[in-house]
Amino acid sequence: MLSLELINYSLKNLWHNRSRSFLTIFSIFIGITTIFIFVSFGWGLYDYTNSFTTSSSVDKIVIQARGSSAPGLDNTFKLTDDDLEVVKKTDGVIEATGSYFRVAEIKKREKIVYTFLASYDPEIPLMIELGILKLQDGRWLRPGEKGGAVLGYNYMLEDKIFPEPYEIGDKIKVDGKDIKVIGILQSVGNPQDDAQIYITNDYMKDLYENISYAMIVARVDVNNMQEIIEKVEKNLRNERNQEKGKEDFFVQSFEDLIASFQTALNIIIGFVILIALISIVVSAINTANTMVTSVLERIKEIGIMKSVGATNSEIFKIFLFESAFLGFIAGIFGTLSGWGLSHLAGVILDNLGSVSYTHLRAHETPEHLVCRLL
Repeated sequence: MLSLELINYSLKNLWHNRSRSFLTIFSIFIGITTIFIFVSFGWGLYDYTNSFTTSSSVDKIVIQARGSSAPGLDNTFKLTDDDLEVVKKTDGVIEATGSYFRVAEIKKREKIVYTFLASYDPEIPLMIELGILKLQDGRWLRPGEKGGAVLGYNYMLEDKIFPEPYEIGDKIKVDGKDIKVIGILQSVGNPQDDAQIYITNDYMKDLYENISYAMIVARVDVNNMQEIIEKVEKNLRNERNQEKGKEDFFVQSFEDLIASFQTALNIIIGFVILIALISIVVSAINTANTMVTSVLERIKEIGIMKSVGATNSEIFKIFLFESAFLGFIAGIFGTLSGWGLSHLAGVILDNLGSVSYTHLRAHETPEHLVCRLL
């Protein structure tokens, strides 16, 4: 244990070399702040991913075109009502529905934008569940409803998509047709998703001729997910007269989608951890350099202390206390700064509207994060 006399001596020495002490604290402060922010947002990404594993989408499978860049853009691939019936009749499939996608022109006064017009069956809203979409204002579409639309979140924001926001009851011009706004969704976080427009399947078929499903979504028994996927693939191959391995479609579970996302996320987190480790090493080297320099500059002082009876362990404790004190002070301010900047970044992202990605959020419980860091 250090005596009060030795503690007082160490503090006086740190104050005497306050410029060097400040720079050491500042370098450690920067490193800890950086580590905190990286860990906080990395953990936030895992929170975002894990939230899907318990969502209403875990019992869904999706059938789409193989190699298609986006639903509805590949005109050579078509999913028909016959394909939908095949999926519905597959053992283990509880219910299934198709969704149409189309790139549409949205015009308000002189400004024109292009976005996805998507449709679904309100009686079987599996696509809404798949996207975990929730209403911000208004109501959902009713079965068979025509002339109404539910808009993405960014349409209600000023100067995001159009200079003036849309409200419930307004008319929005889609491919030259006026459609009534009956609902507005909560923010998904992705600018493209928050700019989409949703109508019913019946209305989509009235607006456009010769359209086909861009995807089929099915609810299945989660206990036999892989077996059901294989059955759906087999039945669709038979219905479309295709050989195994040469299908022009693919069947993917929600778990597969999450697994793909987690693989990419693990790579990102790996780089985050690498940068954090570099910050730790730099801070440690800087602290060690400060202590070594301090020892070399105080050789005479150390000799005097030994001549009056100070032991090697007591001298060691003095330098150990000084380095620990600098690290402790930098750690406190670095942690507080990291939490504050993470929280501020989250608030800014939330207020940015079209660029406020919901997965770019820090972990919501700073107390738990502090415990994990310690």
